[in-house]
Amino acid sequence: MREISQPSYHHGNLRRVIIDAALQAIGESGPAGWSLRELARRAGVSHAAPAHHFGDKQGLLTAVAVEGFTLFSDALEEAAADVWEVGVAYVRFAIDHRPYFEVMFRPELYRADDPDVRSAQERAAGVLVDSARTLSPGAEHDRMTTIAAWSLAHGFASLWLSGALPESSGGDPEALARSMIRLVFGALR
Repeated sequence: MREISQPSYHHGNLRRVIIDAALQAIGESGPAGWSLRELARRAGVSHAAPAHHFGDKQGLLTAVAVEGFTLFSDALEEAAADVWEVGVAYVRFAIDHRPYFEVMFRPELYRADDPDVRSAQERAAGVLVDSARTLSPGAEHDRMTTIAAWSLAHGFASLWLSGALPESSGGDPEALARSMIRLVFGALR
């Protein structure tokens, strides 16, 4: 009887390989357009490996959300010294890290109550709230200013990524975001 040989796994970090394969799949077909089995094939690992490490697709997307919010927080914190640049950092992150962005703001895809997700979200929210507070005309308007600033940055990033803006085909998203943020919020400063 002939023994069937299976390719052996030689990667250093199976968890990382699976997350990277998920990010690639999300970039190609969105967060819902693939299965764990397809992901395992793509990553060159056994079909059971993703389930072993993440339980299910929601578990894998939870790991993607945690990583995404952590990277997002880092980007926002780097820009925090300049309120205008926080909004630009938001847009830059969305464009440069689209697969993460497509998962992070879709809590139905992952375990939103996961403590690591909550912690990473709170860290990012802290920067956004602190920045918006500097734009607010008064403490009674802080929450509305935060929602307006967040909506502006997120909406612009989403429109850019979808190609809905004519400028998306060849424009400079950072320059346009910077100008738009200053136009909308400049009168408040």
